[in-house]
Amino acid sequence: MFDFIQEYLIVILRIATILPLLLGITLFMGKRSVGEMPVFDYLVILTLGSVVGADIGQPEVKHMPTVIAVISIALLQKLVATLKVNSKTIGKLLTFETTIVIQDGKFLKENMHKIKYSIDNILTMLRENGVFNVEDVELALVEPNGKLTVSRKPEASSVTKQELGIHTGGSKIAFPVIFEGNIQQEVLSSLGLPENWVLNQLQANGISDIREVFFASITHKRELYISLYNEPINNDYPLIR
Repeated sequence: MFDFIQEYLIVILRIATILPLLLGITLFMGKRSVGEMPVFDYLVILTLGSVVGADIGQPEVKHMPTVIAVISIALLQKLVATLKVNSKTIGKLLTFETTIVIQDGKFLKENMHKIKYSIDNILTMLRENGVFNVEDVELALVEPNGKLTVSRKPEASSVTKQELGIHTGGSKIAFPVIFEGNIQQEVLSSLGLPENWVLNQLQANGISDIREVFFASITHKRELYISLYNEPINNDYPLIR
């Protein structure tokens, strides 16, 4: 009888100690891990669940090795997250890439096949975004976390302006042409623009070294938007947590 009570007390004590540890580990791993679920983070959660489950459900398992295992897993996740931020190559290896599934109101079958999404999957996700006609979609992308991001055509997203006879303007889609100081040649080729055009635009904006550019995108109107590495921070806005 005493052994039976002792085992239950051990389980209760382990729950009381492991849950605060998991809370601290989750906060340590960062907001990104809670807000989305990349592939590696998903595996981390599964592993943590297995380790903690064995510790709580099996009193004969020693407690301290579980604590060390949980802390080690968290440190590994933090290391991988840092590497993903600092290296685009590692980031691509450890997560899914953004995939275009609809362009100009047309499904891109090959891309959908690659990510194993059916038309029904996409239509359901469109409805969740308030879109009920695929013809209204200018661009739809499946993000690395599996969610669908939708950009409507100007005429579809500005119905009220149309009714009032107000000009809605052109496309708002912007294409990334510079990533961390590197020109994206494939994007330029698809837009029919030479590399010199981008360099001339940078010089016109007072930028002589492309390595100063953290990100730059271009619209169909050939408007270039630039973010520098040393972009000043606007302190007029409150922090979003």
